[in-house]
Amino acid sequence: MWPALTTLAIACLRINGPQLGTDELVTSDVGRRSMGQTLAMLHNVDAVHATYYVLMHGWMAVFGDSETAMRMPSALAMSGTAALVALIGRRLFGPRAGMCGGLLFALIPVVSRFAQEARSYALVVLAVTLATFLLLRALDAPRRWWRWVGYALCVAVVGLLHLIALTVLAGHFAAVVHRARREGGVLWRFCLAALAGAAGVIPVVVLGTSQASRQLFWVPEPDLWGLVDIWPEVFASGLCAGVVITLAVMAWKERRDALLLCFTGAVLPPFVLWAASHGDVSYFRYQYALFTVPAWTVLAGAGLARVARSWLTVGVVLAVVGLLVLPDQRRMRGEFEHDVPHNADYKAAARTIEKYYHSGDAAVYVKGAPWMLDQGVRYYLRPGLKLREVFVATPAAANNELFPAYCPVPATCLRGESRIWVVVPGNDPDPLNAVPADQAMALRAQYNTTGTVPLSGLTVALLERK
Repeated sequence: MWPALTTLAIACLRINGPQLGTDELVTSDVGRRSMGQTLAMLHNVDAVHATYYVLMHGWMAVFGDSETAMRMPSALAMSGTAALVALIGRRLFGPRAGMCGGLLFALIPVVSRFAQEARSYALVVLAVTLATFLLLRALDAPRRWWRWVGYALCVAVVGLLHLIALTVLAGHFAAVVHRARREGGVLWRFCLAALAGAAGVIPVVVLGTSQASRQLFWVPEPDLWGLVDIWPEVFASGLCAGVVITLAVMAWKERRDALLLCFTGAVLPPFVLWAASHGDVSYFRYQYALFTVPAWTVLAGAGLARVARSWLTVGVVLAVVGLLVLPDQRRMRGEFEHDVPHNADYKAAARTIEKYYHSGDAAVYVKGAPWMLDQGVRYYLRPGLKLREVFVATPAAANNELFPAYCPVPATCLRGESRIWVVVPGNDPDPLNAVPADQAMALRAQYNTTGTVPLSGLTVALLERK
């Protein structure tokens, strides 16, 4: 209970502080579409996130699409993960180790960061940790088939939430092979359950593979040093990564089977991810390895329990860790932390338009980095204020895509609007330079730029008809 409540309390601290990032704006957009529109879109893009979008569709229908409402499932997921870390630690290393691991998990900056992210990563962390817990229960009584069924179902959920998280099976397999040396029948039961769970996500594998190059074309192929660089990113703090890994090393005298399960679950998935990223598509992103953090904290909890012989010492160590990561915790709640490196101030852009808005105003939102600029500004505009996007022929939802379809001949889409707001990425003195050439030509022919407001990451300009 205490690790879960501590994690939830830290996660909810300024949960609505950062502006929505690019991925969160996608969640907001897709979550507000009809189920039919969402399913149609998934045939073209983002099939790997289908389960999360369906869940968020139902959640937002009940709780709305405010920043807090959309991020709360992630906060609850991280809270549940903290409880599971404590339970796994207690089962493997004892009650003190479980409590230490759960509380350490609550303090890690990346936990707060993705507990406040309206995306599937926190749910993936929860599902993977639950799968590990269910595997332990199945290994306790391998002849009870329903425990393996529970594990198989959880593996399927892991894959449905994020295919890459199935790399945790490499760690599970290594631990089960070690167990099978002294207990027959365990290995084939595990393989059957894992394969059954993985088979449940075959449709997502087929669609996701066909879409991978489009969605991840920008991810660079990692070099050998990437296997080292990834850990400060996984913990969102180099200092925290060093503390947790050091404490984990201190558990080296514990039971070998328990250490093997945690160590393989923490280390093997990133290696598998690294190896798989040297083909046509690179998957080597630290977000995809977040599910290894619980395994590290279980080990770190065992190490802390071993070196700290009293609860007072444990409390002091946890307090010191909390102070050390405080700057990182504050950084996680920065206004633009979810939109690094673009730092686009959607909220200020929306306030600017509201301040000078006239009835009948239209808009041009330029697609670019940050590429959800149109969704960002629209999200923060007050309810009821809607600007016709002059060059949009088919909205994104009707286009079954994340992006709208644009007019092939922009000049024919202008309807004599008196004023048009143009919002572009960057801070070029002439904002029309950032507009696609054919659209810019149509605007220059009929409009003058009467004012520009440069903001963080973007510029808002007002055009008036000549």
